Amino acid sequence: MTDQSQNNDSTPTPEELRDQVKETREELGETVAALTAKSDVKAQARQKTAKVKSQIQDKAARALHVAQDKTPQPVREKAAHARQQLTETAHVLGDKIQDRASEPTREKVYQVAQSARSGRSLLIAAAVGALAVVFFARHSRRC
Repeated sequence: MTDQSQNNDSTPTPEELRDQVKETREELGETVAALTAKSDVKAQARQKTAKVKSQIQDKAARALHVAQDKTPQPVREKAAHARQQLTETAHVLGDKIQDRASEPTREKVYQVAQSARSGRSLLIAAAVGALAVVFFARHSRRC
């Protein structure tokens, strides 16, 4: 048997050794990055939270569409009319409060209103769902 290290064909050149070292470093860097990602619990929690939030929003949107499709037109019209009246009343009250309230109070009310507007689609979905439940409950009692 011959010793492989004595064979000149199998001895790597300095350039080949540099390439091997460079490749090993890249692989090691990728491995470290993968291990770091696995050990970053906060990032994993954020990803999971975003995924669950997206799923909930999708389910809420589907539920809204189903509720809208199953809600009869007269009920939808009543809900739209009630919404319009509520909006008008809120504007009138808002104007009265704004005339009488101090500046810090107005700022706080503005912040609350902004928060309410940002969650409006979920609120609308819940309202439509509640109307659908009331309608179906009444309808099932009559039958």
